[in-house]
Amino acid sequence: MKRDAIPQRHPTEDLGVLRFLTCGSVDDGKSTLIGRLLYDTKALLSDTLATLEHNAQRRGLSALDLSLLTDGLVAEREQGITIDVAYRYFATARRKFIIADSPGHVQYTRNMVTAASTADAAVLLVDARKGILAQTRRHATIAGLLGVHHLIVAVNKMDLVEHAQERFAEITAEFRAWLERHPSLHVQVDYIPLSALTGANVVDRAPELAWYEGPTLIELLESAPAREADAEAPLRFPVQWVCRPSQADFRGYAGRVESGAVSVGDEIAVFPSGARSRVQSIAIGTETRERAVAGESVLISLVDEIDISRGDLLADPEHAPQAARAGTEAMVCWLGQQPLDPRREYLLRQATRETRVRVGAVHARLNIETLDWETGEARVEPNDIVRLALGTQTPIAADRYEQFRATGSFILIDPAHNDTVAAGML
Repeated sequence: MKRDAIPQRHPTEDLGVLRFLTCGSVDDGKSTLIGRLLYDTKALLSDTLATLEHNAQRRGLSALDLSLLTDGLVAEREQGITIDVAYRYFATARRKFIIADSPGHVQYTRNMVTAASTADAAVLLVDARKGILAQTRRHATIAGLLGVHHLIVAVNKMDLVEHAQERFAEITAEFRAWLERHPSLHVQVDYIPLSALTGANVVDRAPELAWYEGPTLIELLESAPAREADAEAPLRFPVQWVCRPSQADFRGYAGRVESGAVSVGDEIAVFPSGARSRVQSIAIGTETRERAVAGESVLISLVDEIDISRGDLLADPEHAPQAARAGTEAMVCWLGQQPLDPRREYLLRQATRETRVRVGAVHARLNIETLDWETGEARVEPNDIVRLALGTQTPIAADRYEQFRATGSFILIDPAHNDTVAAGML
């Protein structure tokens, strides 16, 4: 049951922001766990606590219903389920956190994909009474496919199994055995027994679980690595806006350095034209800089006057992206309420680039029950995860999602209603 010791850090050290999601099967206690985290870390305002107390009194409860902190819609409260993705924020002395609470129902797979798309880690809830279920394995698989490589398997409701160490051992052994059968899921896994209802092992330890010698959930989250933009990766700078003041002889390109770094004097390549130039200046607001790294939003000017517009990409010339157009392979989760219509055109948005696209052949669909990729059926229904081919009107950057999260992902938009109908990865 032991885990390697958590590295000791100075109490005032800022560990940055960690984005994580809670996932798992229906009624495993995801919303209650988030409520417990917010409550025990003193992240609730007095009026929020007053509302919780009022709800408890109205419903005749002996304790606060902490799940209401994330189940924001009245309809959800009445049904006792979470339908959409709810985001909440809290902080400890060491770190800031953004939580996404995703639904446990199969029909809301798209919501889980939305939550996982920006997450650094996932807390996978397991009901100690029920053990590992199909939805537990499903959410672990989706998290792995979306590049969430740190899972915390939280065996919840230990108070309902008399805090039995043997039950915790059975569940962890079953999950380890399942992972061994799926070596393609490259995930780091921590296991922890807890009770979101009573707060045991969430923020504070409990004597009932004294046999568990590992870190609490909040300690695991504080030590979890955030998936930050890689300053050592090849440069990717999507141009968001061209700055060309009418009364000045200046042209600059504003955007965010999504990966890599750029310095004054560096040679860059422009995608998709292939033109090359050198960086003349870098600025953040009124401050000039010699260098900018991943995660920073800057204004870059070049030595040469080149035809560059919003949607173009400044890249490392030695590792510039290849152009993808016809037959581009992608994995897509269909988010739309209606099935995919292969006769229609959609809009594809990749970083700041937008182009029309048609869907070609659907190569395979992820069977949500068996987690196998199956071929033969071309129809794409809501919540389906498929591998397909795309044909774009203008080239897009063929960056792999595993290396370039920002430019290796895209969304599809229905131009008739401006609805986002799919999220995809190259």
